[in-house]
Amino acid sequence: MAKFLYRVGRFAFEKRKLVVVLWLGIMAALVAGAASAPTPPPDTFSIPGTESQQAFDLLAERFPGTKSDGAEARIVFVAPDGQQIGSDANKAAVEKIVSEVAGGTQVKGVLDPFQTGAVSKNGTTAYATVSYNVTSDQLTDASHDALTNAIDAGKGSGVTVEVGGSALQPKPEMGGATEAIGIAIAAIVLMITFGAFAAAGLPLVTALIGIGVGIAAIVTIGMSTTTTTLAMMLGLAVGIDYALFIVSRYRTERAEGYSAEEAAGRAVGTAGSAVVFAGLTVVIALAGLAVVGIPMLTKMGLAAAGTVAVAVTIALTLLPALLGFFQNAVMPKAFRRVLPIAGQASGNGLNATEIPDEKPGMATRWARFVVRRPVAVLLIGLVGMGVLALPMTSLELGMPGDEAQPTSTTQRRAYDALAAGFGPGFNGPLMIAIDVKGVADPKGAVDQAVKTLTTTKGVVEVSPAMFNQAGDAAMLNVIPASGPSSTDTKDLVNQLRGEATALKSATGATVLVTGATAMNIDVSQKMSDALLPYLAVVVGLAILLLMLVFRSIAVPIKAALGFLLSVGAAFGVIVAVFQWGWLAGLIGVHQTGPVMSMMPIFLIGVVFGLAMDYEVFLVTRMREAYAHGESAKDAIVTGFRHSGRVVVAAAAIMIAVFSGFIGGGEAMIKMMGLGLAAAVFFDAFIVRMTLVPAVLALLGDKAWWLPDWLAKILPNVDVEGESLNSKELAEPERELESARA
Repeated sequence: MAKFLYRVGRFAFEKRKLVVVLWLGIMAALVAGAASAPTPPPDTFSIPGTESQQAFDLLAERFPGTKSDGAEARIVFVAPDGQQIGSDANKAAVEKIVSEVAGGTQVKGVLDPFQTGAVSKNGTTAYATVSYNVTSDQLTDASHDALTNAIDAGKGSGVTVEVGGSALQPKPEMGGATEAIGIAIAAIVLMITFGAFAAAGLPLVTALIGIGVGIAAIVTIGMSTTTTTLAMMLGLAVGIDYALFIVSRYRTERAEGYSAEEAAGRAVGTAGSAVVFAGLTVVIALAGLAVVGIPMLTKMGLAAAGTVAVAVTIALTLLPALLGFFQNAVMPKAFRRVLPIAGQASGNGLNATEIPDEKPGMATRWARFVVRRPVAVLLIGLVGMGVLALPMTSLELGMPGDEAQPTSTTQRRAYDALAAGFGPGFNGPLMIAIDVKGVADPKGAVDQAVKTLTTTKGVVEVSPAMFNQAGDAAMLNVIPASGPSSTDTKDLVNQLRGEATALKSATGATVLVTGATAMNIDVSQKMSDALLPYLAVVVGLAILLLMLVFRSIAVPIKAALGFLLSVGAAFGVIVAVFQWGWLAGLIGVHQTGPVMSMMPIFLIGVVFGLAMDYEVFLVTRMREAYAHGESAKDAIVTGFRHSGRVVVAAAAIMIAVFSGFIGGGEAMIKMMGLGLAAAVFFDAFIVRMTLVPAVLALLGDKAWWLPDWLAKILPNVDVEGESLNSKELAEPERELESARA
């Protein structure tokens, strides 16, 4: 592989104008395709194989026309203290507001609370349901303004008006301030790392081009905007990381006296090999999301995996081409003064004796410290990570809704008003679908089901059953006594499903529990069930892949165990903040509750990819030094000297980018930002740069041991570039060698 990538790098360098034009042409064609592509259909969230989905499918089949993919808003009205919402003045104010909202061009219909009986028993609260004929991301500013005006109108009349529902969901965006801040921080870190404007700029340019190509391709093939979220985040992350590593290796090769063309080839042949395998681990982690069995999650994973593959390809081709235009500009000023001028004969190249002396950096000093005291460092690190991971034992998964919003939002206030007026379970009703096709007495079977539901502990109210036109199915709503995120509600759903088995035996009717609350419970359960298989598939394949890279058994296993430590500690931080409320006020978390059920899978997939990046980047240089004859401990220090600063820079960029999401208004965004930032910090600085060198120092030569029988089976991919040292030097390099002699 090293020889092949070496030739790719030299070809891209030599034919740099052609390579740049080709990539710009590809991006232009895809952008044009994306611009002309039809608007993709809205994402439909489905969870095949669950009772909730089975019930939704049954209702869609037996009750045609009742299912709506349009947005919905719920306008909540609360009377002034001591008054009834149905009094003449308050009723007139409510009806006026409802009438004004109903006049919107995108409104499908409005259910007046006084006509539908949507008034609380104490008479203080009412709500009107607004249905739209478009999805939430298609609502115009005028439709949103109508809801905002309703709140203002309520203030003027004395009636408190709050609004909840999907109509208030923010539109998905292709980018924003968070990405811009992340890129700015990345530029600063790159400038500090490289000390050269060109060297700092190239990783950003290639990462942005990679995102442009990847996102345009996703939109062109008809995927929705929400599918691109993960792809954009990871495309930026790995795009910068991969280019950062290759540019750093190019600078090292130039400093050792190689011409620009040869240095580009060697950088792609060595660092590029590491990039390929690092990228493969990320692709495995993202494609592995298909194991969960949720179509939307699978699409997001595959889209992000494709974007990562584009980032790898760009790093191997476009980056060496751009290095051809900035051969000396990417070098530090201290080296640039003695580098050959572009176009000058390479025989006048830099001699190793001309390189200014360089003091050991912080990474080198840290590696020497760890190598001298591996046992103490390992024990302290393991105990610390174990303590951080302890809260994970209390992890609870769920799908937080408006109850997790800040109290400053109208959605949260609407939720609280409904809970106060109608009971906590009103915000999470359960929908019951009853299939009586082929049953001898359909009405009797439904009546028996209603009777059973009514007498179940934890059920507050059961609505009258509504039959379909054919009379072979019925549906009704059940209001629980507890809120939608409560464990009591989860227990109730499980109890109702257990009672459905007895009803099936007694009446022949199939009773299914669904609705948003039940679906959220099923999603959480499906995620929990998929967690171990996902880990097994992803970690197992990655261990095999890393065996090819490092030709070792201990190093891949150590890498996987270190990743589990990082994820465990990150989950511990998330539980402590979002479930227990520790320091929650500092980041604006106003309501504790379960962790969003998709969070663990997302966190594992993203962090695993980045963790393996750091592992490959750091340890390949150690492996390379060991393969070139250094002792096991000296190879550790050499690896840190060459790659430690690069890994620190890459991790700092990712931590800064992810930390920017902590300031987001939604709890899920805060959770993702804090979890990812914590996981990257733990993995890069505690695991990869502390525990890894300590373990390798203790293992010594055994770290690189591979059984002879396995060595014969595994292909030698030569990530270290050993074959490049034995290859016949190209003609310009012969001149360089002569000049050195």
